[in-house]
Amino acid sequence: MAYKILVVDDSIFFRRRVKEILELDPNLEVIGEARNGQEAIDMVASLNPDVVTMDVEMPVMDGITAVKKIMARKPVPIIMFSSLTLEGAKATLDALDAGAMDFLPKKFEDIAANRADAVALLQSRVKGLCRKHHGLRPAAPRVTAPKAILFNKPVSRSALGRKGSEQTTRSAAGIVTTPLYQSSSSDIPSGKKYRCLALGTSTGGPVALQKVLTTMPKHFPYPIFIVQHMPGSFTKAFAERLNQLSKLTVKEAVNGEVVQAGVAYLAPGGRQMTIQGDAERATFRIYDAPVSADILYKPSVDITFESIANVYRGDVLGIILTGMGTDGKIGASTLKRNGAKIWAQDELSSVVYGMPQAVMNSGIAEKEFSIDSFESHIVKEMA
Repeated sequence: MAYKILVVDDSIFFRRRVKEILELDPNLEVIGEARNGQEAIDMVASLNPDVVTMDVEMPVMDGITAVKKIMARKPVPIIMFSSLTLEGAKATLDALDAGAMDFLPKKFEDIAANRADAVALLQSRVKGLCRKHHGLRPAAPRVTAPKAILFNKPVSRSALGRKGSEQTTRSAAGIVTTPLYQSSSSDIPSGKKYRCLALGTSTGGPVALQKVLTTMPKHFPYPIFIVQHMPGSFTKAFAERLNQLSKLTVKEAVNGEVVQAGVAYLAPGGRQMTIQGDAERATFRIYDAPVSADILYKPSVDITFESIANVYRGDVLGIILTGMGTDGKIGASTLKRNGAKIWAQDELSSVVYGMPQAVMNSGIAEKEFSIDSFESHIVKEMA
């Protein structure tokens, strides 16, 4: 049976275009079209779609407000269509904070180099979110996050949970996760030496990264390298948002910049980021590279992770978070061969369990955690 899609946009031309593209796939059926956010709320309630595609700017009710109301009343995976402008980036990040799970450029020529690739990407992104529909529940009341512990202080047992305890939390994407904390070997730090932390992610990454970085302690003593699949016009706004919300300094990496401890560096969208030099004085190389059969993403987790292995060898904790596809598997494998530790986000808390599954199934990642517990495990492991 085909997945059911609701298309929301005030342009009848755009709605028809999205409908035609989606229904080229026999597994996708557009069951309704809404002209504004209020119609979207009503149609979600009556039609029970598996996924909603949502415009940002609409009359009567805008897309961000509609996302908030839908996720509070009858959650469903929502993918936003956004303009590739600074204003569009900020609006899209607001929509992700409100509960949307993914986004794509509204101009199809910005999605991929040719129409066939753009069609395939839109279809695959929508189908990837369809599988999340039955894992969503109405939004739980927001719970104030505990204050992040100082890095040079021990992690308390209460901060990490008690054996057999159960905790229900709500992610910004509206997913209710109920991680069971079991005292096990996962609680025991490996004792290895570290020089940096590396994070790679794609679909669902903005919310996941926000969860991890906003709870990290201010005096984290290592550089953090972050690769998020994102357009070039989005990463600066995203880095600025993370910097405002975090105790850490978060910034978009700059070509030739010297790597500093305690700073989180976001790879610029639409380009590649590598680290060069040595661990005592590493610098960034930011460059343009065409997408090819071997390099599907700009930025690419594989490319960045492999360069980290060349500079820091095995003194790395590499983490693969939620995302579609397998980017990061090759780079994480290279890191592991050099002695690095590789972790992954678990399936329950991932928006799309593609990238984490790739490193788990291949045996590259030795542990996986809920997104809500990563900060405590990172701090304990790297202390």
